[in-house]
Amino acid sequence: MAEEPRISLRTSLGTLPRTVVALGFVSFFTDLSSEMIYPLLPAFLVTVLGAGALALGTIEGIAESTAAVLKVFSGRWADRMQRRKPLVVSGYGISGLARPLIGLVVAWPVVVVLRFADRIGKGIRSSPRDALIADVTPQARLGAAYGLHRAMDHAGAVAGPLVAAGLLLIPGIGLRQVFLLAAVPAVIVMLVLVYVVKEPGDRPIATGEPQSLIEGWRATDSSFRRLLFAVIIFTLGNSTDAFLLLRLTDVGFAPAWVAVLWSLHHLVKLVANLYGGQLSDRVSRRGLIGTGWVLYAVIYLGFGLTTDTTSLVILFMAYGIYFGLTEPVERAWVASLAPAEARGGAFGFYHGSVGLTALPASLLFGFLYTTLGPGAAFGTGSALAIIATILLLRVSPTVHKAG
Repeated sequence: MAEEPRISLRTSLGTLPRTVVALGFVSFFTDLSSEMIYPLLPAFLVTVLGAGALALGTIEGIAESTAAVLKVFSGRWADRMQRRKPLVVSGYGISGLARPLIGLVVAWPVVVVLRFADRIGKGIRSSPRDALIADVTPQARLGAAYGLHRAMDHAGAVAGPLVAAGLLLIPGIGLRQVFLLAAVPAVIVMLVLVYVVKEPGDRPIATGEPQSLIEGWRATDSSFRRLLFAVIIFTLGNSTDAFLLLRLTDVGFAPAWVAVLWSLHHLVKLVANLYGGQLSDRVSRRGLIGTGWVLYAVIYLGFGLTTDTTSLVILFMAYGIYFGLTEPVERAWVASLAPAEARGGAFGFYHGSVGLTALPASLLFGFLYTTLGPGAAFGTGSALAIIATILLLRVSPTVHKAG
């Protein structure tokens, strides 16, 4: 494989491939666009369009499940294509076009359609993009590469709510106008993808007759399958973060403050992902993920038991640490368990399993939140996280040394 140009980040990350850095900026501007909308969406649905918690869970569950199905197939397509980039570009393009149109919606079911289109774009791009990162990154630097990518993603999520909050302070600009202005960073994303992102031209390509999904699943490593089973159980209790934002709204935080807290939360995620990704190249990935899941269980339990605003802010900030212990670590583990010619399919199974579980997870959480209250909903999520942590012990631990 041709050597990918390196760009020095002048941090302990050392040098990483140019394509990894470029895709990091793509994620930054994508999340800048997305997070101008996402933290304000619950308030928009409830106060402007008249939707409730169950509708919110339905919207997010359908959206994520749509993306999940496409992630499975897009990953498999990417393994058989000479180039992964066309799928990445088209996926980001669809999302960038659909997302800002939420500002024109007058009835909440239309939000379902636009979120559906947004997630179609995510479903097309995610698995090929993650496989492309692995294609251009040395094995010993996978954790750092995914850590950088997730950190840049969260950097955009820091900036997005702050931009939204700032725009809301301008007379004459409301929620709808903020959503429409989210189109600007989406345009920057397409420019970076088209003109900066490159991919190796000599990577291994899957050949022969395409395998069925069942055949492809059976061909994966046993450790990979056990990891995915634990991830699925965890995800059943890991509903959309929109419910955390709804909880903050319910206890009295104004929409602008929710946006600011969402931004600060992503700042914690940014730092945690940088360090968590690097650490996963040196220590047991199973241990890091298990620690993250236990932390998640504690935080969700706290969200269900307290209405104290100070405590909720502390828990919400700590929630960002959980992501740093899991997001880049899980991706690096998946990449290291799959051969180069099957990485897209492996990421498809990973993203698909998580996304398909999102619909029952969000519907369950929305039902419990509406009928039994937030304590039952968050408590269920906490319990499932502990069960998943126990199941994770069945996966062989791995230690990866940088070099």
